[in-house]
Amino acid sequence: MAAERSVFILLTNTGTLFTKMIQTYTKAPYNHASISFDRELSELYSFGRKHPSNPLNGGFVKEDIKTGTYSKYPNTTCVIYELQVTEREVEKMQRVLQLFIRKHQKYLYNILGVISITLKEPVEFSNSYFCSQFVAEILQRSGIKIWNKLPALVTPDDFRQSDRLQLIYEGKLSEYAVKSEESR
Repeated sequence: MAAERSVFILLTNTGTLFTKMIQTYTKAPYNHASISFDRELSELYSFGRKHPSNPLNGGFVKEDIKTGTYSKYPNTTCVIYELQVTEREVEKMQRVLQLFIRKHQKYLYNILGVISITLKEPVEFSNSYFCSQFVAEILQRSGIKIWNKLPALVTPDDFRQSDRLQLIYEGKLSEYAVKSEESR
């Protein structure tokens, strides 16, 4: 299989109270996952806060590394991984993503799913996801199998542990934004 394209997985730690609560259980350095189809992360998608100041109102979101939630947390740390895929796999992922975009209002944040990961028991509801479950779902529905587990059991740290992903950046998210602008 010749890899012609890449997708990018962004893992972040904003340092919010919610993140700190999750970290208490996961002991992982990053507890939020997003997916992008470009190295600059200009098209970035996940399940998270719909409004930066309200952690309880969550769902499908198009994120922006310069505005929104990330702008409220300038010390956000991150890792960015590149996953090499074929053109056909990118087309499949973008088709799956379009389904989420078209019906974005009906999706909810799967808070029970986040809690259930600590019990290693998946809790799935239709139209309800948490961040890493969403990214894993996009990959799985596109025929990309990275783990032998349900998307509802995939954590952000599972991305960090995968041999298929290549680390391309680690540091402050705000500094990556500057570097990607300078390379243009």
